Formats: sequence, C-alpha cells, structure tokens
Amino acid sequence: MKSITVQSLTETFQLEVLAGASRMDRTITRPRTHRPGLEFVGYFDFFPMERVQVLGRKEITYLLTLSIEERKLHIGNIVKYHPPCFIVTSGQQEIPYLKLFCDQEGIPLLRTPETTTEFIAKLDRYLVKAMAPEISIHGVCVNVSGIGILLRGKSGIGKSETAHTLIRRGHRFVADDIVVLKKLGPATLLGTHNETTREFLALRSIGLINVVRQYGRRAFQDETRIVLDIELAPWQENSLNNELEVVPQFTEYLGVQIPHIEVQLQPGRDVAGLIEAAANNWYLKQLGYSAAEEFMQRIENEMQ
Repeated sequence: MKSITVQSLTETFQLEVLAGASRMDRTITRPRTHRPGLEFVGYFDFFPMERVQVLGRKEITYLLTLSIEERKLHIGNIVKYHPPCFIVTSGQQEIPYLKLFCDQEGIPLLRTPETTTEFIAKLDRYLVKAMAPEISIHGVCVNVSGIGILLRGKSGIGKSETAHTLIRRGHRFVADDIVVLKKLGPATLLGTHNETTREFLALRSIGLINVVRQYGRRAFQDETRIVLDIELAPWQENSLNNELEVVPQFTEYLGVQIPHIEVQLQPGRDVAGLIEAAANNWYLKQLGYSAAEEFMQRIENEMQ
C-alpha cells in the first residue's frame, strides 16, 4: 500500500505546525480527507480514522459553543482514534484546546490560511495522485492536440524521433524511455515521467536534449490522461493495411482498457501525421462520428 508522511504533506502545502511536531513521520494511507461532523456529536459508526481530518469553520464554531467539559469529551473521543493528522482551515486562531489534546496524543495539528472548500479540493486531488497504483513501462508519452498518447515499440524503432517531430508541430512532450502510468479511477490512466528523466528526450545520433530549453515551456507538460496506445512496428508486406474501419483492439494497464493501434513503419511514411490523424479520429468518435459509417451510408444512398 502506498503512503506519504505528514511531513511531506506539510511541505507540499506549506502548512503551519501547531502541535505534534515530534510525530511528523506519521503516515497517510487513504486518498481522501474527512470532516468530522457527526463524530463531534458522538456518532462513530463508519468513522474513517485513517484519513486526514479537516476542521473548517463549521466544526470549530460548533466546538466553541460547548462547555469546557463537553469540548474535552468530544475532542478526546476523536483523538483516541489517532488519525494521521488534523488540519485547521481558514487560519482559525481559537483552538488552544486542540493543541493540548494533539500534543498529549502525539498527533500533528496543522493549519492553512485557505478556505475549507478550496483546500479540501486541492488536497484530495493531491492524495489521489500520490497514492494511485502505478507501473513503469518502456515507451514515450506525448499529448497531441489535448489527447494523451502512449508510443510503444522495440528499441530503436523511432519512438523518440516521432515524439520530436510532434513537438516541432506544436504538440507536447510528457516522458521518454520510462513512462509512469498511474490508475486514478476504473477508466482513468495518467501518464507521467519519473522525475529523473523530466523534460529530457533521447535522440539517437544526437544524444539528450532538454525539450523545455530548446522549444519552450509550452512544449512540455508533466502529465496527461492516456487515451490511445500506439505501437510502432516494422512494415509487413502481406498484412492488410487499408481497412475502411479498423477492428477495435485494446491494451490493458492496471486493469484499464486503452484503445490500441499499430502503425507499421516504412520509408517515406509520415508517422507523426498518422498519429495526429489517429488522435483526431479518436476525438471524433467520442463525439459519435465515424467516417466509415458515413462512407457506407453514401454508398447505400447511391444504390437506392
């Protein structure tokens, strides 16, 4: 199970540490936050104690309406479950009672000036990505007209050179050689780099180039949702390459089915152009349009 430390979370979001500084090594293992509302009134069935607990104005204001003894009781009931940490939003100040309990139990108490809604949205997105199941594969990842594409094929087939041509045509580079795939949902696969190779593209006979330094910041993006898996393969003389509509094929990564296309290479073929066409064709299909269906409809109309 993937996890991150409270210390890492604190540094990422520049949170203020109010209590529990000695236990910043506590780990977070669940990708969603929780606002303890029902728990403050004594209902603990289904309490997600492994999640980061966020206290907004609603929760803090409620605690301030209680007597000192009631406040101690309600806070103590939650703290004894030892969640990874508590985060107070909107820069709220009147929380000395929380500091006392968190210091006693060794639970980090953190604070952010951001509003509750905005902070939870950002934190949930971060946690989902940080803890998503992932694998690394050999290939190249590009974003063509907003469409994430994974380029695969044997070493030396021309994946990086094709990516370079796409970059020069105004598309964006994501990763070369090692592509990290993260599963964000049942049908969502994210492609990114492994930090070490960030912005670097390896071209045979040329060597490494830094895409951002050569072509500008717009030529690179950190991640993209993968919707097409394109394999570059040697040309096969006897294979059928002129179908009106290719039978759908899929490649599975982390349980996510991604449409697969094989592009056979031959001197003179505009491979980058074919990839652009594949991306545009995929987009049109999402809109419900099929060129093959329109073509067949025209033939039927002529025969009537």
